[in-house]
Amino acid sequence: MLNDKIKTLREARKMSQTELAKEFNITKQTVSNWESGYINPSITKLKQLAEFFNVSTDYLLDLESNNSIDITNLTDEEVGFVSQIVNDLKNKNKKKEQ
Repeated sequence: MLNDKIKTLREARKMSQTELAKEFNITKQTVSNWESGYINPSITKLKQLAEFFNVSTDYLLDLESNNSIDITNLTDEEVGFVSQIVNDLKNKNKKKEQ
């Protein structure tokens, strides 16, 4: 759900609700309400969230299960590092499920 995605993405960046609120020029209470599912972001804020977290709006809205990472301007070596990290995390999660 959207509220869970916002919270997960915020926490992955090690940001507080207050820090995210400042980034979007809104109140901490608004972020809290988004994450609690009491209200949803406006379409404008949803787009801004997607851009800020580098995900698609479809991902935020659970319309797609795949997420993408923008690798524009990364060197081939850096793309390789990112790819390895993704593979390592996938393998780690597979082991947890077994």
